[in-house]
Amino acid sequence: MAAQPTGPADTAEPTSVLLPGHDVPLGRYTTVRRLLPQRQRRMIGAWCFVDHFGPDDVAGRPGMQVPPHPHTGLQTVSWLVEGEILHRDSLGSLQTILPGQLNLMTAGHGIAHSEESPAAHPPSMHGLQLWVALPESARHGAADFAHHSSVPGWREDGVEVSVVVGTLAGVTSPAVTYTPLVGAQITFDAGSGGRVGLPLDPDFEYAAVVMSGTARAAGAELTPGDLLHLGRGRRELTVTTDAPGADGPTRLFLLGGEPFDEPLVMWWNFVGRSHEEIVAARDDWAAGRRFGTVHGYAGDPLPAPEMPTTRLKARDRDGRTRA
Repeated sequence: MAAQPTGPADTAEPTSVLLPGHDVPLGRYTTVRRLLPQRQRRMIGAWCFVDHFGPDDVAGRPGMQVPPHPHTGLQTVSWLVEGEILHRDSLGSLQTILPGQLNLMTAGHGIAHSEESPAAHPPSMHGLQLWVALPESARHGAADFAHHSSVPGWREDGVEVSVVVGTLAGVTSPAVTYTPLVGAQITFDAGSGGRVGLPLDPDFEYAAVVMSGTARAAGAELTPGDLLHLGRGRRELTVTTDAPGADGPTRLFLLGGEPFDEPLVMWWNFVGRSHEEIVAARDDWAAGRRFGTVHGYAGDPLPAPEMPTTRLKARDRDGRTRA
């Protein structure tokens, strides 16, 4: 059963619920752990999609190979801790992302992009691919792409915090977003345990994902493959680890944001508000309209899947359908 959000004025202790992810093939060569959306929890703030991939041994293998495909109504946030990925899009962007760097693509009314490991790529690949739903005020705007070669943060007592998106503890990422939210990586040095206290906004809802190692937060043991929903009403989160990650440091990713109150229709690579919007986006992609062309990718674009036989319904952040 999903956690019930608690407001900042509530006296009850905010609840937390551990939600397991599930494996999903991504292209021909990569399998990811999908942590959002889930039936119990569709969103964390405006975060509406989280895939955790790796660590994968890609030595002598193609690595990530995702052909050109379309997006509407969202931002993609690409974050690596190992490996190298080449981004191409229909704006003409050509950008390699390395660990600690941020690629932020704003789809707006429509964009297409591809992601691939370069031919000469590092032997391991590990990271996150996340989506942020755009609010009504921004979702019909022009597409955009931004690359940030570094993000701000701080280090104390063997723990490094990188603020990827939004603001945490007064440290603000340069990434442009359209709703109040935060995304931050917390890394504990390999070889020893550690402890960190993170100040939170009680008006936000939060979740945490362990990328490597094991950690403890809000009374829960966290391992890779699960998402810990932390609800609302928290002013601080203490995270501890007693052991290093099996392949290096223990890493978590903290997600948070103001509750997103616009019901969404999410299907394939589109985020909209109605069945009709999704049908129009699919038809435009199939007909070569709206999304432009991704040049330079050695392969065909992804074909649009067939629409489901039942009508798509808008759902709120708790998974409830709306008329």
